[in-house]
Formats: sequence, structure tokens, C-alpha cells
Amino acid sequence: MSVDEREERLDRAFAALGDPVRRALIARLSRGDATVNELAEPFSITKQAVSRHLQVLEAAGLITRSRDAQRRPCHLNAVALEELTSWIDTYRLFAEQRHRSMTRLDTLLTRRRGR
Repeated sequence: MSVDEREERLDRAFAALGDPVRRALIARLSRGDATVNELAEPFSITKQAVSRHLQVLEAAGLITRSRDAQRRPCHLNAVALEELTSWIDTYRLFAEQRHRSMTRLDTLLTRRRGR
């Protein structure tokens, strides 16, 4: 996969997660597979609206759907979530290292001022 393709996939995933309903759907699917009807239950929006949210999540690669007789359960794509986590962790680690360096520098300067 090229860098551009990876960036596009990250863009779609983060954009999809920008909506609170879609984040709630991801949270629900983290507890197990569910159908559109099951996912729509806690929301005060139509099943069609929930279905549109699911289409966005599916296009972003965050969920998949399958067919089980009459059921069409949605499944969380753990690999896609791991890619997001990995991307975030890279920058979190940089920020933590910078913070630790600044903290050490602050400590050193404070000690020198105290002398």
C-alpha cells in the first residue's frame, strides 16, 4: 500500500469518526456484531439514517457486513482500528518524549537558579 493510499484511508476513517452517532455505533460494535435494527434501537433517528452512518463507516473500512440467512450483521474491523491506534501512538510517543525533555530542562534550570 502506498503512502498516499494509507493517508486516504486514515482521512476517511478519522472523518467517519468525527460524528458522535458513528462513534457510538463503533462503541456498540466493539461489544459484538449487530444488525441495523439492533444498532438503531438506542437512537432517536430512523433506521435509514443509521444505515447511512453504517455506509460511511463501511466506506472508511471501519466495519464490514456479512449475510447470515436473513440477518446482515455488521462487524467491527479491528485491523482498521489498529491502524488508527498505531498512527496516533507514533505522534503520542513523539509528544511524550518532547514533554519529558522539556521537563528535564525545566528541572535543570530550576536547580541552577536555586544555586
